[in-house]
Amino acid sequence: MSKATMNINFMGARKPLGILSVLLVIASVALLVTRGLNLGLDFTGGTTVVVKSPVDVELSQARADLAESGFSDAVVQHYGSPKEVNIRVAPKEGDDADTIGHDVYAALKLHNEDLELLKVEFVGPQVGDELRDESGTAMLLALGLMMLYVWFRFSNKFGVATVVALFHDVIIVLGLFSLVQWPFDLTVLAAVLALIGYSLNDSIVVADRIREDFRNSRQNDPTQIINNAVNATFSRTINTSLTTLLVLVALYFFGGEVMRAFSEALLVGIAVGTYSSIYVVSNILFMMNVSKEDFLIPEPEEIDEMP
Repeated sequence: MSKATMNINFMGARKPLGILSVLLVIASVALLVTRGLNLGLDFTGGTTVVVKSPVDVELSQARADLAESGFSDAVVQHYGSPKEVNIRVAPKEGDDADTIGHDVYAALKLHNEDLELLKVEFVGPQVGDELRDESGTAMLLALGLMMLYVWFRFSNKFGVATVVALFHDVIIVLGLFSLVQWPFDLTVLAAVLALIGYSLNDSIVVADRIREDFRNSRQNDPTQIINNAVNATFSRTINTSLTTLLVLVALYFFGGEVMRAFSEALLVGIAVGTYSSIYVVSNILFMMNVSKEDFLIPEPEEIDEMP
């Protein structure tokens, strides 16, 4: 369907979807407060061990072997290939950080003598706390800079609407991670920061068209103007989202465990971001009583040079 013939009444569903967005944000905040995030070792500290076997490693068997040796809470994942395994063990009081990695390796080697130790890394709790604090600061800084950019490029109302949409996307993604307790580490944080950029870009495309339609359209009904603008940009939005989703689906299925959390965060984030670019931004604009006067270009004042 061409842009000229597309005439979907997007704004007809804006009120119920606006209520849905509010409920999702409230539920996400409640989950973050009550359950929190399942922080990975990047933030909590702990030991990471990478081993390699000449044959494929069964993760269930590796977990059972570690449980027999007292590492029942270890996180075991394939690392790039079925022959390589990444084991992460959270820190415990009384454990020797210098030996715990080799103890994990020894527990696995009991059942696989050909196992090779590739890497042992330890992240102390203090380093994890610093990473967590700095990561939160980076996220807030990114949101703040985005707000300033939109504020100066468009108008105060668009600045508020776009930043609300960004917070909406980030909070819902974090709420989902809290609900299902997916591990939240630096890789996921990178995905959230990428989501902020993606969501902002999509919102700017829609906002730019809305601004131009308000300036050039002879209509005075904000609902119809925004509806026309969304219809005009909808095919571009869908094409961008689908091509990005294809890459993320490939990463999810073929990128291994290392990229799975990254792709999960962005898969959810892109779906939420595409939705918010249309409905969250428009709902906020309507709440602030957007009108044609908000986008009129002021005419330069004539200066009488005569004495």
